[in-house]
Amino acid sequence: MGLLDNQTEQTYYNGSDHGGYQFISLEDIINQFIVAYVGDDKLLSKVKRTDVAFHAQRAMQELSFDTFKSVKAQEITLPPSLQMTLPQDYVNYTKVSWVDSAGIKHLLYPAIKTSNPTKPTQASDGSYTFDAPGALLTDSESTTWANYKSGTPSENQDDYQDDTYWPMDGSRFGLDPQHAQANGSFYVDTQSGKIHFSSNISGKTVILDYISDSLGSDGEMQVHKFAEEAMYKHIMYAIISTSSNQLHQQLTPRFKKERFAETRKAKLRLSNIKLEELTQILRGKSKQIKH
Repeated sequence: MGLLDNQTEQTYYNGSDHGGYQFISLEDIINQFIVAYVGDDKLLSKVKRTDVAFHAQRAMQELSFDTFKSVKAQEITLPPSLQMTLPQDYVNYTKVSWVDSAGIKHLLYPAIKTSNPTKPTQASDGSYTFDAPGALLTDSESTTWANYKSGTPSENQDDYQDDTYWPMDGSRFGLDPQHAQANGSFYVDTQSGKIHFSSNISGKTVILDYISDSLGSDGEMQVHKFAEEAMYKHIMYAIISTSSNQLHQQLTPRFKKERFAETRKAKLRLSNIKLEELTQILRGKSKQIKH
């Protein structure tokens, strides 16, 4: 029976689950793995479903970080506090940018030479203060963060006209390339779960592109069909590599190679390279650049 026999075209186009055929749920991955790999006269004679489910979730996490298209985006209007709360399923960011009136992103770069340290409350003699139970009291805002958000970024102090830098007569020796931009900067405070921005970003539309592990909700626990076989190999390798069975130990190197090969194949498939699009891009490489 075909996979689409239980749904008419009218039901699909009038519904909301568009494009879902390219994915397979994690629940189906677990069920099909047990059917294909577990049982008499198979590689795994007996495996608990909870073990398969655990390794399936771990495989999905690992593949989400560098194989699946698991990059999400969140857009906010940056408030005067110059802070953005990290999304609930945030793992790491891929890029942070602000958007102009034409909808074009302007990339922000991390300010690696600042932070938001904890600031203990001090008495006039410099000693720390404590509450009644004896816990150290801290200020709600560090001096470092207060100075960072109140200061005018150096890129907004420069005077440019017709690509000429007036104060230095066109010369900027010793310039750090990461600061050679006027878009602004940010840093991620993982302890407070917030992103802090420079003052020239206030009121702008900010977009955070970030990586999730695809396990935040049941609806997103889906695997692209290009990577389905890679999931099976990840689960199989994880199970036999943690088994004390002598035969499984002998098969571990084989499935380690198969896991690597299927992951590489999934990356190539999901890279979505189209020959016509690549050809059009490469046409521009043949243009002569005059210095």
